[in-house]
Amino acid sequence: MKWQLQEAKQRFSELVGRVLDEGPQVVTRRGQEVVVVVSATEYERLTGRRRDFKEFLLSAPDLDELQIERRGDPAPLIDL
Repeated sequence: MKWQLQEAKQRFSELVGRVLDEGPQVVTRRGQEVVVVVSATEYERLTGRRRDFKEFLLSAPDLDELQIERRGDPAPLIDL
């Protein structure tokens, strides 16, 4: 479906609902197609965006509550 910009602004919640139910929606300004609104899932699929390593690490669960103890044994010797 195509939406005029003014209509898209006035009925934004409906626009978002249609994106989620029906797929991408086109918004026009002065009769020209100017943007396509897509779901976040579709955007990630299209762009191939993946979290970088820093984002991955920051999304990890909080490990502060774990009680990790290291044994005092010396490390084993390994022949290389």
